[in-house]
Amino acid sequence: MNRLADATSPYLLQHADNPVDWWPWSPEAFAEAKRRDVPVLISVGYAACHWCHVMAHESFENEQVGALVNDDFVAIKVDREERPDVDAVYMTATQAMTGQGGWPMTVFATPDGTPFFCGTYFPRANFVRLLESVATAWRDQREAVLRQGAAVVEAIGGAQAVGGPTAPLTAELLDSAADQLSREYDATNGGFGGAPKFPPHMNLLFLLRHHQRTGSPRSLEIARHTAEAMARGGIHDQLAGGFARYSVDAHWTVPHFEKMLYDNALLLRFYAELWRLTGDRMARRVARDTARFLADELHRAGEGFASALDADTEGVEGLTYAWTPAQLVEALGEEDGRWAGDLFEVTEAGTFEHGTSVLRLARDVDDADPEIRARWRDVVGRLLVARDARPQPARDDKVVAAWNGLAITAIAEFLRVAALYASPDDEDANLMEGVTIVADGAMRDAAEHLAAVHIVDGRLRRASRDKVVGEPAGVLEDYGCVAEAFCAMHQLTGEGRWLELAGGLLDVALARFAAPGGGFYDTADDAEQLVARPADPTDNATPSGRSAIVAALVAYAALTGESRYREAAEAALATVAPIVGRHARFTGYAATVGEALLSGPYEIAVATDDAVGDPLVAAAVRHAPPGAVVVAGRPDQPGVPLLADRPLVDGRPTAYVCRGFVCQRPVTSVDDLVAQLG
Repeated sequence: MNRLADATSPYLLQHADNPVDWWPWSPEAFAEAKRRDVPVLISVGYAACHWCHVMAHESFENEQVGALVNDDFVAIKVDREERPDVDAVYMTATQAMTGQGGWPMTVFATPDGTPFFCGTYFPRANFVRLLESVATAWRDQREAVLRQGAAVVEAIGGAQAVGGPTAPLTAELLDSAADQLSREYDATNGGFGGAPKFPPHMNLLFLLRHHQRTGSPRSLEIARHTAEAMARGGIHDQLAGGFARYSVDAHWTVPHFEKMLYDNALLLRFYAELWRLTGDRMARRVARDTARFLADELHRAGEGFASALDADTEGVEGLTYAWTPAQLVEALGEEDGRWAGDLFEVTEAGTFEHGTSVLRLARDVDDADPEIRARWRDVVGRLLVARDARPQPARDDKVVAAWNGLAITAIAEFLRVAALYASPDDEDANLMEGVTIVADGAMRDAAEHLAAVHIVDGRLRRASRDKVVGEPAGVLEDYGCVAEAFCAMHQLTGEGRWLELAGGLLDVALARFAAPGGGFYDTADDAEQLVARPADPTDNATPSGRSAIVAALVAYAALTGESRYREAAEAALATVAPIVGRHARFTGYAATVGEALLSGPYEIAVATDDAVGDPLVAAAVRHAPPGAVVVAGRPDQPGVPLLADRPLVDGRPTAYVCRGFVCQRPVTSVDDLVAQLG
C-alpha cells in the first residue's frame, strides 16, 4: 500500500500512484522493516529535480521494479527540501562511499537507519540488478553488510563532528579569501570553475563587501563581470526574469531549467547591492526583473513564496523556454523575428536540443540608444505573450521557512535601493513602481505567513502548503534565515514586533542548537535522533545553518545593543574561520558576515517624520558600510531600540551613527552623515 496520498510535499505526491509501496519518513516505516527483517530503501529527491523524474518514470512507475522493491524492502520516499536533516546525513554517507553526491539519492539501510550502500541515479536495468544484489547480500551476507554500515556511520560521524580549530575571522583571512576567489575566477566567462557552473551569489556578495571595505578594484571587477555574464546568458530568463539553477556549460548558455527560490532570492540581493554601490543600469534591470519574477511566479497569495519551478514541462526539459528562428518569426513577424534572432542568438543550428536555442543577450541593451531599448522591450513583451501560451512547468508550492527568509531579506533590501534611485524621469519608472508595489506585498505576505503559521509554540516549523504547516521541525538554517528576515522587516517598517520575533527565534537557537566551542548543530537537541547529528559549516546552494544564524545574530545585536548576541556570533564565526582561509568558494556567506563584523557593523538611526523620503535616510542607505543596519522613524517608537532617546535636534531630522556600540555626535546634514560613514 502506497502511503503518500496524504503528504503535504508535492514531491511525495508525485509518487503517490507508484506501484512501489512507499512510506513517508516515519518511525512506523523502520518498525515495519524490523518486523519483516528486511532492509530499507531510502529515496531522496525534490519536486523540481529532472533526474528524479527520470528515475521515477524508468523505475518507480514500473510494475516489475515495484514488485521487487515491495517483496524485499521497506521503501521510504523523502523530500530533501522538507527534511534537510535526513538529506544531510545520507548525503554525507553517499559522498563518503562514492566520492560524489546528488539527487535522486538512493540509499540502502538497516532497519535502524544505518546506511550500508549509497548511490544516486540508476538506470532501470542497473537498478533492478542492484535490488537483487542487495536483497541477496542481506539474506546471505548479513554480517558483512552490518560491518559496512558501521564503517559508514563512523565516517558520517567524523564528517559531521563539531569542534576543531578556531580562530578570529580577521581582515587578513578575508583578504586571503578574496585572493583565492581571484585565482579561481574564470576571467573569460565569469564565475568560478567549469561546467556545470552555478551562480556564485554568496561569493559575489562577499566580494562586493570586500571591495567596499578595501577599495579593491579586482573584487569589484569579478563581481561586475560575473553579474553581466550571467545576466546575458541563457541561465537568466530574458523574458520573464529570474535565474535557472545552473548552466550545463562553462559560459552560462544552456541552463538546467529549474528555477529555485533560494537562488533567485540570493541573486536579487546581489544585484540590488551591485546597483546600490555602482548605480549600474544592468544591475538595476536584473534586480527589478528578479523581484518581479519572485512576486509574479513564486508568490502564493496570502502565503509565502513557493519553492521552485520544475525543470521539465510535460516531461520535456526546456519545452517552455527554447526557440527556433521560425518560432520567433511566427510570434513577431519577419523583420522583428530576424532582429530578435540576432539579438538573442537564436540560430538554425541551435544552442540547445533539436535545433532550438535558449535566449541569450548578444549585445548590451541597458546603455543602447533609446530606440533600440524601446524595440527590445516591445519584442520581449510580445515573445512573453507567445511563451505564456505554451505549456508551463509545474510549481512546487510548498513554503520553506529558510528560503522564504532569504526572499524577504532580499526584497527588503531591493525596496530600499529602489526608493534610493527612484526617478519619475526614468523611461520605465512606471514598471519599477509596479514591481516595487507587488514585491512589497509579496514580502509582507511571506513575513506574516511565517509569523502566523510556521511559528508553533515558539518553535519554527520547516515547511507549509496551502496555509497548513507540516510536522518537520525547523533546522538551524530556518532559524537563521527567518530571524535575519525579521530583522530586515524591522528596519524596513520600523515595527517593533519583527524585532521581538527575531529575538525569540535566536533565543531558541542559542538554547537548542548550540554546540561546545561556539559552533552549532543543524538540528535541535530535542529533534528526532538520526544516525548522526548534522553540523555542516560550509555554504553550498544556500547559506549553512551556522552562517545564517551568525548573520541574524549580528543584525539583531546591532539593532538591540545586546552584546551577548554579538559574542555568540563571533564565537560561531571563529569555528568557520579556518575553513574560510582554505576553501573560500564554500564559505561565501560566512565571509560576507565576517565583513559586516569587521566593519562594525554600523548602527544608523535617523530620527525623522518621513522615514521614506528624508534625504538623511537616502544617504544612510546609499553610503551604508558592509552589513550596516538602518532604522528610520519618529523618536522613541515602542519596540525600536535604535530610536530610543534619540530626538530631533533643533526640530530637524537627525542621524545617529554608532559602530560597535560606540556612537558619534548627532548630525543633521547629509554631508556630515556621509563623512561619518566614509
